[in-house]
Amino acid sequence: MAHSFSFDAAYYRRYYEDPKTRIYDRARHAHLIEGVMGLLAWFGWPVQSVLDVGAGVGWWKRWLARHRRDVRYVGTELEASTCRRYGLLQADVRDLRLDETFDLVVCHGVLPYVDDAGLPKAIDNLAAMSHGFVYLEAITKQDLTGSVDVTLTDTRVFHRPGAAYRALLERHFLQVGAGLWAKRDAGIVFYELEVPPPARRSGRRERRRSPSAAR
Repeated sequence: MAHSFSFDAAYYRRYYEDPKTRIYDRARHAHLIEGVMGLLAWFGWPVQSVLDVGAGVGWWKRWLARHRRDVRYVGTELEASTCRRYGLLQADVRDLRLDETFDLVVCHGVLPYVDDAGLPKAIDNLAAMSHGFVYLEAITKQDLTGSVDVTLTDTRVFHRPGAAYRALLERHFLQVGAGLWAKRDAGIVFYELEVPPPARRSGRRERRRSPSAAR
């Protein structure tokens, strides 16, 4: 990962548990999960499996266990102690390549910690394990100049421009927006204003049902 520090108990206490130093809590994070799952349902993409890369304290796992018990969930983390505590698979995204693919891959706040040499492999791995959508959050160099609260955000990450991520992601995915990326070969069709024009042109042309004539 980016620097020689561990994602230990102190890290999780500061960024996930302590109300004075965390960005948000489990209740707010639930809005994110509901939003992602709702959009995939809107796009007509059923979610029966989720891979959560860098699962942290397991908020996705707990939400799915409560609200979507039919969904197969696999979560990963880097530290063995965290994996034991939350029932996760110990893995580094640079080396993670499971044999199965997932309807949704979540990669929230992980890639900024990955070194430059490992970043292409990490994104290739995400693509290899996805056959539908990826939800991705990765703060960029521009974000760190005004979009995030640096007193609450871990800034010990690689300060990369967004273009560095896009160049690698666009080999495999279409950018949908709001952190969602769709696998290019998934056959998912989007309306013109749902994705950037160059991305839309590379998608397969198939009809998607919607309430009024089309959707």
